[in-house]
Amino acid sequence: MSYVNPGSSYTRDSRYITTRITADGRDGYPVEPGRYRLVVSRACPWASRAVIVRRLLGLESALPMAVAGPTHDERSWTFDLDPDGRDPVLGIERLQEAYLARDPGYDRGVTVPAIVDVPTGKVVTNDFARITIDMSLEWTAHHREGAPELYPPALRQEIDAVNATVYKDVNNGVYRAGFAGSQEAYTSAYASLFARLDWLSERLTTSRYLVGDTITEADIRLFTTLVRFDAVYHGHFKCNRQKLSEMPILWAYARDLFQTPGFGDTVNFDHIKRHYYLVHHDINPSGIVPVGPDLSGWLDAHDRASLGGRPFGGGTPPGPVAPEEAVPEL
Repeated sequence: MSYVNPGSSYTRDSRYITTRITADGRDGYPVEPGRYRLVVSRACPWASRAVIVRRLLGLESALPMAVAGPTHDERSWTFDLDPDGRDPVLGIERLQEAYLARDPGYDRGVTVPAIVDVPTGKVVTNDFARITIDMSLEWTAHHREGAPELYPPALRQEIDAVNATVYKDVNNGVYRAGFAGSQEAYTSAYASLFARLDWLSERLTTSRYLVGDTITEADIRLFTTLVRFDAVYHGHFKCNRQKLSEMPILWAYARDLFQTPGFGDTVNFDHIKRHYYLVHHDINPSGIVPVGPDLSGWLDAHDRASLGGRPFGGGTPPGPVAPEEAVPEL
């Protein structure tokens, strides 16, 4: 399986299944607690957004979660973490089976996050950007008491603008650098990435969060890239002007979020490293997974509270992680 097309820039295949699960069921899939299964990998930054939002909003019982293993082949993500290598609810070995149940001729990416309709075994959507927004807007009847408002109406225009910029240059920018097929493509992606990280550092110098004074969708989307930066993007993707730990503002910001309930308690660094270094054979043909970096710094004091801000607004932190969803502690 090749990720680099020699001589070319990297272009993400964005042909997602855009069916939505809504409160009124207008696409044929109404919000119903327990009906759907959120399939994720803790290795994947796009899936990790959904894991964080689900936890912050308290949707664990309404939207149960299946965790695929950190590696996959050309055919798709597998449930090798489960007994007998099958998801215990869907009864499938590979996520691909749920995509083919939806469309026997499906020829696009078998990606996570994906939400599967349990009664039919069919994927409903893998539109990762829409999934988290709909968790905030369509699943409100099942939010926990004290759930934060991650996509507040007054800030949506600004959140959308920040998200679009961060997606282009940072979230997808690290992939444009790592999967570049030419020196020119890599150099362009590298320059855009670090110019945007400098812009973010300046924005966050006097503001604890990206938009407004509370955690929003924008912070979640940036965090899932930052938390992977030193472990994989700095070396594996050649994003090596600086480590995150050498960018003081962004490093403190990332630690602040990591230490906030709902963020760091969803991160599995072992899964992250094994995915990138084992799956991307054309970038790392030896298959050697680095031992480092030292992760203890994620728990160091960040001093970001001095900037003010209210992490959960008028809400409260989520409770303890359920034992079956716990990740290894640092």
